[in-house]
Amino acid sequence: MTDSPLTQPFSSRPWLHLIGLGEEGIDGLTPAAQVLVRSAELVVGGRRHLELASSLIQGRALPWASPLSDTLPELMAHRGRLVVVLASGDPFFFGVGSTLRPHLEPSEWRCLPHPSSVALAASRLGWSQQDCAVISLTGRPLESLRPALQPGGQVFVLSADANTPSQVARALVDWGFGESIVTVLEALDGPRERRRSSVAHCFDLGDVNPLNLLAIQVVAGPEARVLPRSPGLPDDWFEHDGQITKREVRAVTLSSLRPRVGEMLWDVGCGSGSVSIEWLLAHPSTQAIALESHEDRAARAARNAASLGVPRLELKVGRAPAVLEGLPPPDAVFLGGGARDPEVIERCWEALRPGGRLVANVVVLETEQVIQAAWQRLGGSLTRLSVERLDKVGGLHAFRPAMSVVQWVVDKPVSRAAPGREEYASSP
Repeated sequence: MTDSPLTQPFSSRPWLHLIGLGEEGIDGLTPAAQVLVRSAELVVGGRRHLELASSLIQGRALPWASPLSDTLPELMAHRGRLVVVLASGDPFFFGVGSTLRPHLEPSEWRCLPHPSSVALAASRLGWSQQDCAVISLTGRPLESLRPALQPGGQVFVLSADANTPSQVARALVDWGFGESIVTVLEALDGPRERRRSSVAHCFDLGDVNPLNLLAIQVVAGPEARVLPRSPGLPDDWFEHDGQITKREVRAVTLSSLRPRVGEMLWDVGCGSGSVSIEWLLAHPSTQAIALESHEDRAARAARNAASLGVPRLELKVGRAPAVLEGLPPPDAVFLGGGARDPEVIERCWEALRPGGRLVANVVVLETEQVIQAAWQRLGGSLTRLSVERLDKVGGLHAFRPAMSVVQWVVDKPVSRAAPGREEYASSP
């Protein structure tokens, strides 16, 4: 683990205890957990958690600041003394555990989870958790829900507040999923627990408890744009000015980029953003930075990303290679534009992590010559992609060829000595 200002070597029995708390309060805690809360020198939690456990707390009660990271220095100053952090349900399920874990050695903490709200909701509805998608809208845009809306699917949505259910219902109608059944589950496992259901297009549930989550049985209408699990979205799903990697070539491009869990893409000269958007759709953990020299195109790419369910796309306006300065190193690079400049290729290659992939698509002869020179120096493969589409010729039909695309694909060699995200070298 890499040391941070909050992390210093420490070896002892656990001093920090993460305790999951349900809506029923301290009555749901085990005797051991109650003893820990009562004995703690410092108890950290949300104001609701501290209130629920107030009768047990004898030490200092510290509410989380906003953002949570502002509380970490004070919490870590108590290292080695008994500290309890109260959290909702399972601290490592969309919880504070993920915030604390990077600052702790494994021997320093112990977790006593409570059933998560999703576990409780699944038990109420009889849904199998392993078959359900889970989306959190706490601090995340509503559009993040889009990729999970698959016909016949079941989705749990962790709400941000009392307004989330009505906002989700309206969005489902706007996106063509108005026949979906939305169940609102409130204050689970507490005295105020309530469960109500409605079809999205006639959703009128009021007086919703801020502590709620949604369960959606997805029904897609004929006008719904269901995001597929494979690359190659229709071109007309993107707003563009002609600067777009066409559907067939885009599908091949994504197969060459080979997105993997948690990886970062640089999309240099992103145009409509179609390649980086489909990269992000490959998995919720993927990341992408789209680089574009034209502000209007960058704004268009941002709108496309939001409408297609990946508002996390990061946009940078500027001309490469200058705009590449200071960016986190990529695991893959796509050169849809900028490939004509050998310096851009060189800078991207230098920044690319060992084992990463660089893919460039070119159309014009001058850029093809630059790519061929790079291929001779760095290796990889060159492929010419040609597509023909049926078109009218007078009153008849014929296939009309689109401009051919030359695709260069090269993997950066792996070195045992090279730094990177992980141990790239293969075992002996």
